[in-house]
Amino acid sequence: MQRELQWFKAVESCVYPSLQEQRNESNETPRQVFTKEHERLVEKGEKWMKETALSCTLVAALIITVVFAAAFTVPGGSNTEGIPTFLHKPPFIVFVISDALALFSSTASLLMFLGILTSRYAEEDFLDSLPKKLIIGLIALFFSIASMMVAFGATIYIFLSHPWKWVIIPISLLGCVPVSLFGLLQFPLLVEIFSSTYGPSIFQARK
Repeated sequence: MQRELQWFKAVESCVYPSLQEQRNESNETPRQVFTKEHERLVEKGEKWMKETALSCTLVAALIITVVFAAAFTVPGGSNTEGIPTFLHKPPFIVFVISDALALFSSTASLLMFLGILTSRYAEEDFLDSLPKKLIIGLIALFFSIASMMVAFGATIYIFLSHPWKWVIIPISLLGCVPVSLFGLLQFPLLVEIFSSTYGPSIFQARK
């Protein structure tokens, strides 16, 4: 639908303004014909966007729940004054920073996908608004998953740095699997949407 709108805008920019409102035998303007011919495509695009946004919203909400709970479950516990035991340890600092980044990025992702779900789904929304929200949402979701895995690795390091040090590297490598899978599955979609939204115009791409 985005590509069709880009074609329509490109052709419209090459036509005299007086011809843009010219009516055909059915007394329809070019815009009315375009809207009529693309009704099914708009419905399919709306369905796909809502299904994608809903799935990603569930993932983002789950990440928010996990990292928010982890922020108040301090690794290593606290002393009698409530100060974390590993406050000045580098792994604990990494945990705090990555957990905060995961919380902020997953919240931003959730808001973007909620914006998609509550969109009007007008024709013009498919041109810029919806693709940009999807791009920001996917990037923020990927960043939140990566930050969550870093926080997980830092927690494992805090707990196992002394008695089970050899286990840290295999667990850290396993923590990279979800991030890699998400990147491999969503990266082609992200590249396609990004290139069609921010890439060269239709006529420039055809040269």
